[in-house]
Amino acid sequence: MDSRRLQLLHDIMALEFVAIELTLYLDTHPTEQEPLNDYNLVTERLNQLKAHYERMYGPLVSYGFSPSEYPWRWVEDPWPWEIQF
Repeated sequence: MDSRRLQLLHDIMALEFVAIELTLYLDTHPTEQEPLNDYNLVTERLNQLKAHYERMYGPLVSYGFSPSEYPWRWVEDPWPWEIQF
């Protein structure tokens, strides 16, 4: 598997972790502006990286979040959860 693809997946996973952590923090501190700003920046960057990944390598999920080009690309190997880091 090409190193750019692995790096992109790694970056996506890291940003997803940050987004989850910020979500949990904001659940208990909803009026704090700086973490909310951080969350919005992380979410925007995460969406950009996911869109870039899908343009380059195909969908990350198969249930309604990602349109597919012809032919259906979800069946192409490896699936995201099958990749060994």
